[in-house]
Amino acid sequence: MKYGLIGKPLGHSFSREIHALIADYDYRLFEIDEDELPRFFQERDFSGINVTIPYKQAVIPFLDEISDEAKKIGAVNTIVKKEGKLFGFNTDFFGMRALIKSTGLDLENKTVLILGTGGTSKTAVEVSKSLGATEIVKVSRKKSSDTATYDEAYEKYSGADVIINTTPVGMFPNADKTPVDIKKFKNLQGVIDAVYNPLRTNFVLDAESIGAKGRGGLYMLVAQAVYASALFLDKTADESVIDKTYARILTEKRNIVLCGMPSSGKTTVGKALANDFGKRFIDTDDVVVEKRKESISDIFEKYGEGEFRKEERLAIEELSKENGLVIATGGGAVLDPGNVRALKGNGRIYYLKRDLDLLSLDGRPLSKSRETLDKMFEARDPIYSNCADAAINNDLSPVLTAQRIKDELRSSDI
Repeated sequence: MKYGLIGKPLGHSFSREIHALIADYDYRLFEIDEDELPRFFQERDFSGINVTIPYKQAVIPFLDEISDEAKKIGAVNTIVKKEGKLFGFNTDFFGMRALIKSTGLDLENKTVLILGTGGTSKTAVEVSKSLGATEIVKVSRKKSSDTATYDEAYEKYSGADVIINTTPVGMFPNADKTPVDIKKFKNLQGVIDAVYNPLRTNFVLDAESIGAKGRGGLYMLVAQAVYASALFLDKTADESVIDKTYARILTEKRNIVLCGMPSSGKTTVGKALANDFGKRFIDTDDVVVEKRKESISDIFEKYGEGEFRKEERLAIEELSKENGLVIATGGGAVLDPGNVRALKGNGRIYYLKRDLDLLSLDGRPLSKSRETLDKMFEARDPIYSNCADAAINNDLSPVLTAQRIKDELRSSDI
C-alpha cells in the first residue's frame, strides 16, 4: 500500500474518493484490528497513511517523530515515511479550523462545549483555543478531573455558545441518535459535528431547527485530506482545492429529494436530474409496490392508508441511508416528520410547485375529485413549504425545472 487509511470500521469512509479528487495516486482503505498495529508498523509498507478512529493515539509509540501540533493535541492522523523514518502529523487541526470558519461561527470570547474525550476532542480543544474561546469544557459520560458529565453540561453550561461533537453518536448506521438535547442550551449560536455520514446529522438538524448554525464533518474531512495529501507529496497545501473538492464530493454524495402534490412532476423531473448528475432515480411509491407486489390503489383499498404509510416509512428509512440518489416521494410522504428528518440526513429537499389545474386526478387514491384535490392542496402546501430546503416552480418543461434545481444546488453548501 503506497497511500491509504487505517482504522476500524471503515465501511462509512469517503476518504478514498476524496483523495482521488485531490491528487493522482493510489489510495486504499486498510481496516485492521489493534493487535495488528505492531506488525503493520514494523513492516512499514507504505509511503503515507491517514489514521482514523480508534487509532489516532495508539499509533504514536510506533513513530520516530511527531509534529508540534500532534504533540500538543496528543493524536496523529497523518503519517509520512521519509528515509525509513515515520513522521506523525495532525491535519485534523487544520481541517476542523477550516470547518468552523466555513460555518461562519466566531469563537472569540465564547464558551465552547466539546463532546467526547478522544483524539478528535483534543483537536477541538486546541482549535477552540486558537480561535479565542475563553471557556472550553470537555463533556464525557464519565466524570473526571478535566471533564464534565452530560448532566453537568445541562445544569452548569446551559449558556454555552457553541457545541462541538467529536463522538461517533449519530454516525451511520446509527443515524437516529443525537449526543445532546439541543433545546436545553438557550444561548446556542451554532454546532459543529465531526460526523460526516450522514451529511446532516440529527445534531445538526436540531440546531438548525432552533435557528442556530450547524454543519457536519464533510468539510473537515476534505480540508484535512488536502493538508494530508500535501504532506504525502512534500508540497505546500493549496487551500483553494478544499472548496473545489468539497463541492464535488458533496454533489456526488448528496441525495436530491423531491416532494409535492400527486402528479406535480416529481418522477419526470427526478429522472431528468438523475440523468444530468449520473445518479440513480428512485420513486418511493415504486419501492412499496415492488415489495408488496400490489398497486398503491389496491393497498389503500384492501388494507387502508395506515398500512401504506408504514411501508412508505420503511422504504424512506432505507433509502435515506444511501448516497447519490434522486428520490421522488409520494405526495403524503413528508407529512410524517420522521420521514422528513430521515430524508434531510443525506439529502436536500425540493418542493415542486405546480398549478392545480395541471394536476391529474387519474389513479390517485386520495384525490379522486377536484374538490378533494383543492382541500388536499390547502392542507399540504404549508407542510411542503416548511419541510423543503427550497421551493421550485414546475410550470415549465421538466428539463428547465431540473435546471432550476441544479442552479439552486450550486448555491447551497449542505
